[in-house]
Amino acid sequence: MNVLVLHGPNLNLLGEREPAVYGTMTLPELNAKLESRATALGAVLRTFQSNHEGALVDRLHAERHWANGVVINPGALTHYSYVLRDAIAAIRAPTVEVHLTNIEAREPWRRVSVVADVCAARRMGGGVASYVEALEWLVEKHLSPPP
Repeated sequence: MNVLVLHGPNLNLLGEREPAVYGTMTLPELNAKLESRATALGAVLRTFQSNHEGALVDRLHAERHWANGVVINPGALTHYSYVLRDAIAAIRAPTVEVHLTNIEAREPWRRVSVVADVCAARRMGGGVASYVEALEWLVEKHLSPPP
């Protein structure tokens, strides 16, 4: 079971960018936590962060034959990136959209997700736990072999 985790723009600044909103855990700490949980679940994890829309699309394309599922936090690209939306749809891997905050309770422009309709699930508002929940859901519901 191979899971690709993609972190979008500004997530490289986790731990220092608005810690009251996004928490104090850094991106390397988050990735280590996810790696530990993935190992416990029997999954192999690859993580990638970029502030560039095209780099995220390129990574989705490059990993499409390796990844059985994707966890993605598109950051602000959530609200307007039809290119990213189409890339998620094109690779046909079950994908979970993740946000540290509850975007549906924030500014009106943040409430729109153009990627939601091509994702199998969404997890948001739980901080780092949203990522862990997304990973667990993906592995347990979509990647585990039937009993």
